[in-house]
Amino acid sequence: MRRLLLPILLSGCAYAHVVSMSSGELHVDGRNATYELRIPMYEVAHVANPETALLDQVKFEGARRTSSQCHQQDSAYICRADYEFEQPVPDKIEVECTLFEVTVPNHVHLLYAVQGPNSDQVVFDQRFRQAEVRFHPPSRAELIAKAAAAGIARLFKSVSGLLFLAVLVLAARNTREAGILTIAFLAAEWLARPLAPRIPLAFSPQFLEAVLALTVAYLAAEILFLPESRARWTVVPVLGVAHGLPFAAFPPSYLIAAETTQAILLAVLWLAARKIPLTWRRPAAGVLLIAGIGWFARQLFP
Repeated sequence: MRRLLLPILLSGCAYAHVVSMSSGELHVDGRNATYELRIPMYEVAHVANPETALLDQVKFEGARRTSSQCHQQDSAYICRADYEFEQPVPDKIEVECTLFEVTVPNHVHLLYAVQGPNSDQVVFDQRFRQAEVRFHPPSRAELIAKAAAAGIARLFKSVSGLLFLAVLVLAARNTREAGILTIAFLAAEWLARPLAPRIPLAFSPQFLEAVLALTVAYLAAEILFLPESRARWTVVPVLGVAHGLPFAAFPPSYLIAAETTQAILLAVLWLAARKIPLTWRRPAAGVLLIAGIGWFARQLFP
């Protein structure tokens, strides 16, 4: 089982470009605003009429685009546009970004907005296509709460991620091993950040979720068929890298919040797992194996 499943997981991670990213800057002055979009040239190679298609996917509530121009600069494609709002912008703007519709499904757009001395930053992707930009100096508590909410929301949107926490707890035979596996998993998620830009191809969030479902199935199969294995601490980091990929294109604060939540959930699950008879662990692993394979099939064949 190990010889079969681990190569599948590795191949799924090795042939997927998980960092598809663009950035934008919005400068607001009264009723007028300018917006600059920067995106790598390889992201727009297949986009028909990028000079209009890209800007059409970024909308600012209450604003009308009055002019725009796009050009290539080195390895980036840059679009600049002027907007006019119906009335002077107060302290917030509702923004909708659907760039993933014309680039690739896993595209991430980082928007930095400025109004006078105040600024805000928001992130968009296929799951989070609308956000509110606020123009007031955020307090430290607001910054922490915003980042935590965004990171935790991404974590709880992944069924595979939550199932993996359950199977990770089952994989530990004692408190010491639970601590080692937890540290290995959380540390490996950070390795995905430098590795992700080196993965060349693109694939959808659904495919990535399917890969994560395979990590659940693999670890559950090891518990079921190799209950005495002592090498799980070497396997978990590989699986942890896969679980870090969904956060690779986002600010570090997203992963910090997600990992804090994961650590808390793992601690709670371990306290509960200690009360489960050892004879129940393999049947529970069998249930998670079926769940992982079922969720994998659901993602590939919706």
